[in-house]
Amino acid sequence: MDIKLSPEDRIGGSGKRTRKPAKPGRGPKSASARGKTTRQGSNNSKPSRRRTKRQKKPLTFWRIIGKLTYWGLVLGIWVGIAVAGIVAYYAVQLPASDSWNVPTRPANIRIVATNGQLISNRGQMGGEAVAFHELPQFVPAAVISIEDRRFFDHFGIDIIGITRALLGNIMAGRITAGGSTITQQVAKNLFLTPDQNLGRKVQEALLAIWLEQNYSKTEILELYLNRVYFGAGTFGIEAASRRYFGKSARNVSLGEAAILAGLLKAPSRLSPDRHPERAATRARVVLGAMAEEGYISPEEAEAAAIDPTKRVRTRIAGAEFYVADWVESLMTSYIGEVSQDVIVTTTIDWDLQKNAEFVVREMVASKGEEHNFSQGALVSMTTDGSVIAIVGGVDYSDSQYNRAVTARRQPGSSFKPFVYLAALEAGFTPDTQVEDAPLDYEGWKPENYNGQYAGTVTLRQAIAHSLNTVAGRLAIAVGPQAVIDTAAKLGISTQMPAVPAIALGTAEVSLLELTGAYTPFTNGGVGVIAHVITRIETTDGQILYQNIPAGPGQVVAPEHVAMMNDMLSTAIDIGTGKRAQLPGWQIAGKTGTTQSNRDAIFVGYSANLVTGVWLGNDDNTPMDRVGGGSFPVDIWSEFMTRAHQNITPYNLPNALMSPQLNIPGQSQPPPVQLEQQQTRPRNLGDLINDLFGNN
Repeated sequence: MDIKLSPEDRIGGSGKRTRKPAKPGRGPKSASARGKTTRQGSNNSKPSRRRTKRQKKPLTFWRIIGKLTYWGLVLGIWVGIAVAGIVAYYAVQLPASDSWNVPTRPANIRIVATNGQLISNRGQMGGEAVAFHELPQFVPAAVISIEDRRFFDHFGIDIIGITRALLGNIMAGRITAGGSTITQQVAKNLFLTPDQNLGRKVQEALLAIWLEQNYSKTEILELYLNRVYFGAGTFGIEAASRRYFGKSARNVSLGEAAILAGLLKAPSRLSPDRHPERAATRARVVLGAMAEEGYISPEEAEAAAIDPTKRVRTRIAGAEFYVADWVESLMTSYIGEVSQDVIVTTTIDWDLQKNAEFVVREMVASKGEEHNFSQGALVSMTTDGSVIAIVGGVDYSDSQYNRAVTARRQPGSSFKPFVYLAALEAGFTPDTQVEDAPLDYEGWKPENYNGQYAGTVTLRQAIAHSLNTVAGRLAIAVGPQAVIDTAAKLGISTQMPAVPAIALGTAEVSLLELTGAYTPFTNGGVGVIAHVITRIETTDGQILYQNIPAGPGQVVAPEHVAMMNDMLSTAIDIGTGKRAQLPGWQIAGKTGTTQSNRDAIFVGYSANLVTGVWLGNDDNTPMDRVGGGSFPVDIWSEFMTRAHQNITPYNLPNALMSPQLNIPGQSQPPPVQLEQQQTRPRNLGDLINDLFGNN
C-alpha cells in the first residue's frame, strides 16, 4: 500500500504549503465587479435584511399581557410537572389503594350501675360511637358551619378554601389558617401521623379524594364526629358531651352543640370547664356562622348564645369516675384484651354512690380546713363482698388517685380485730382477763392513746377502749405470724412483717381490703372476695363474663364470729365508736387512729352492709384533733342510715339471736350456741404456759 506524502510532511521539508489553485468562478472579484456591486447597492433605497440588524418593536400593553401569559403558561407547565413529580413520589410510599380500609374504631367500655345508669365510658376514645341519624340536626350543622362550609360541594379538597387561607397567611405574615377540609382531617386522623410536613399533606390530600370516592358525605361526617378530639381525653361527640355536660350528644341543646363545635379549633384553650368565657365567645362565633349558612335564624342564634360573663354549666367529675377507673383496670384479667364494644354491669348502687360522694365531700368541706384534713375515702359492700359504693377522693377532676383502692395507709387500731380473732382461735374468750400495764418487749414499748393504764380488764373491755398494751401482749402470746395468717384468710393480701407491732396496725393496707376483711363477721364467717363486676357483654347481648358467687368458704368458726360481734358491738356501745348510730340495727365496728393523727379510720357493719371510712392528707401531714371515732364515724352514720332506709332490721350472727343472713347464692348457717364460761376466766399467763411451758 502506498503512502503519499507532501514535501511539507517529509523530514527536512520546507514546511510551506502551496496554495491550491482556485476553482473556476470562485476567485476574487475584480475591481470592476466590486464597483458594479457598489453602484447597484447605492441605487437601492432598502437596506439588505441580511446585513441590517433587526430593529426592536415598541412594547405595548397587549404585548406585555401576551408575554406574561406566555411565560405564565410555561411556568405553570413546569410547576405542574414538579407538583406531579412530588405527588407521585409520596403516592408511591402509600400502600396500594385497594388495600385501604377505614380502621376499626377502638373498643369502648360502657360501665353501668345495677339499675343501668351510665357510670362512665372507658377505652382509648373515652366514649361510644353515635350514629349520624341519632344526633339533632344542629349538631353536624354547627360543625360544618365553623369547620368546612363547603363540605357538601368539594371533592375532598377545597381549592377555594386553600387559596383563601394562603392569601390570609401571606397578608398576616404568619400561618393563621390551614384550609383543610373535614375529609382531609378524617384522612389524617385515620391513616396518618400528626407530623406537619409536605409529604403528609400530599398523602392527606390523596386519601381525602379516596374517601370521597368510596364513602358518602354523611358517612364521612359521621366518621369525623365520632373520632375527632374534643379535649380532656375525649374523642368523639358522644364522649365530649358526656364529659362536659353529663348527657348524651343525642340530647344536647343548640347552645351546647355550638360549644362543642367551637372546641375543635383549640380544645384546651376553649374548654368550657377551664375557660368558660372563651368557650362562650367561641360559641357565639359558631352560632353566627350557622345563621350565615341558613341552618338557623339570627333570632335562634341570639337566643342560644351564652353570656360570656357567666360560667358555662358543665358536669362535675363525680366519685363514680373512681369506680370506672377501677373497673377499666380489671377488664384484662376478666376477658383479656378488649377488642369490641362491651357493656359492664357493676354492683354499684347509683343512689348510694352519689350519697357516699356527697357525705364525704361535705365533711371535708365543712370540717377539713379547721381540723387540717383534705381528703376522704369510703368503701361499702354487702355481706357477699359486692361493692355498692366507693369514693376515692373528694374531687376526681383535681386528683384521679384512688384512696380507697390504690392507696395504702396504716389502719391503726382498726387492725386489732384480727389480733383478737387470733387470740380467740388460740383459746381466749371475750371474758378472758388480761393486764393493761406498761409493756417492754425487746425494746418495743407500746403505749395507750391517752397514756393511761386500766389494770386488769377483759378482752371485751380492752378492744372496746382500744388498749394498745393488751393488743401487744396478745400478739406476743399467739405470735405475730398467727396474726398475719388470720388477717390473710379474712382477705388482707398486703405483705406484712411478722413483728409484735403488727398488733397496732403499723402495716399499710388499702381501705378496700380492710373493709372486705370485716365482712365475714357479718355473714357467719364466710370469706368473700370484694368485687364490683357482675356481667360483661357485647352490645348485641353476647355474655363474655358472668359473676358466680365464690370465695374461700368458711374462714372463721361460727362461735368465734359470735364472740367477735359481741366484742365489737361493745366497742360501739361504750367504746371508741359510740358516736356510730344506726337506729333499730345491731351494729359493730372498730376505730383506728395512727400516730400523730395522720390517719383516721372507722370500719363498721350491720348484718346488711359493712362500710369503711378514711380521712387524712395525701402528704401524710398530721390532722388536728381527728380520730377514728370522730368525723369518720359521723360519715359512716349518715351514709349507713340512708343505706338502711325501708329495710327491716335484723341482728348480727351471735350466740343469743339467730342470724338472718342476706348472702346471695349461699345457704343460711344454723344458730350458734356458746358453751358455758369457765368458773375462772382463762388469763394470758395460762396461754403462755400452754404455749411455751415454764420457760
